[in-house]
Amino acid sequence: MLDPKLLNILVCPVSKAPLVYNEETQELLCKASGLAYPVRDGIPVMLEEEARALTTDEKLD
Repeated sequence: MLDPKLLNILVCPVSKAPLVYNEETQELLCKASGLAYPVRDGIPVMLEEEARALTTDEKLD
């Protein structure tokens, strides 16, 4: 679980848009940039190189 206070202050490093936490995949999603940042051991990895591209379905959700 990610601390809600941390989630409120984190933004996408690419687009500066807010992030949405997906507990199932353990990722922070940014629809503006189309990237998903991994959360490893409760720590968000906010590096563009570590992010994966969102699928079309994920962008539409």
